[in-house]
Amino acid sequence: MRFPEQRPGVLYLSEGGQETEIMYKFGHDMPEFAMFTLLEKPDAMAAIRGMYERYLEVAARHGFVALMGGLDYRASPDWASKLGYSADALADAQLRAIEFLRDVARPYQSQVSGILYVGIIGPRGDAYSLNRAITAEDAEDYHSVQIATLRRAKVDLASAMTLNNVEEAVGLCRAAHAAELPLSISFTLDSASRLKSGPSVREAIAAVDARAGDARPDFYGINCSHPLEFEPALEPGDWILRVRSLRPNAAKMDKISLCSLGHLEAGDPCELGLEMGALAERYPHLDIWGGCCGTWEAHLDEIARNVRHVRAR
Repeated sequence: MRFPEQRPGVLYLSEGGQETEIMYKFGHDMPEFAMFTLLEKPDAMAAIRGMYERYLEVAARHGFVALMGGLDYRASPDWASKLGYSADALADAQLRAIEFLRDVARPYQSQVSGILYVGIIGPRGDAYSLNRAITAEDAEDYHSVQIATLRRAKVDLASAMTLNNVEEAVGLCRAAHAAELPLSISFTLDSASRLKSGPSVREAIAAVDARAGDARPDFYGINCSHPLEFEPALEPGDWILRVRSLRPNAAKMDKISLCSLGHLEAGDPCELGLEMGALAERYPHLDIWGGCCGTWEAHLDEIARNVRHVRAR
């Protein structure tokens, strides 16, 4: 099973930064940044449903295929253990999260050009720190738990987000390959336009592809970084063709500063949309777009409108 190859005229849109939106716009606390814990709170889930409905309306308005994912970023054993979830309770939460997305999307099936379901996988540790050393073998063993449940949920893609080191990415590739599940790997970059562990995104992609071999991911992306951080990393070369997805942060601030603000920093949705449109023109193979921290439907609408305008030319 593979994720669909690029096709002329076909564009994909993901959700925005739901965690920051639900916390700061709607006032719902998430221990350990774990959105799946809100499955037990009807008022929070009503707000989340509205968030996804507005996102689906953007996808429909601009003719994008909708990628539905986003509640399970922290749904892995270490994080779940901190929250008091047993292995069975964690798997149940994952399955409920995917079923919730299917339920929200059902009324939009005739309005959107396509709908695919995505399981979101976060790093074992803090995405913005080096944490303890993790080997590819450790990562394969650890992430295979969440990936096995995503296979049960019959998602169309497992999407690993905010990774910052090669070893964990290689382990994820092996786990997804063993489960015969399509996989994307998205790296997050620091203010020096590199992974926190040191390599450039070009170097990281080359290393993961070489070490993963037949298990290499379907594609790569960059998320949780503003264009100011990631544009300098887009070095010339054929390697860039392995990158299909961009999901930027809204604000021109480093991530540590954003995390300490205590409120939502929305940046300028129009400016962000123009920046993504310029990247769509520069890199015509990019076909998967969305947002990350600080973004919501206003940013997605500007991104989708500008990207579609460029591609229509």
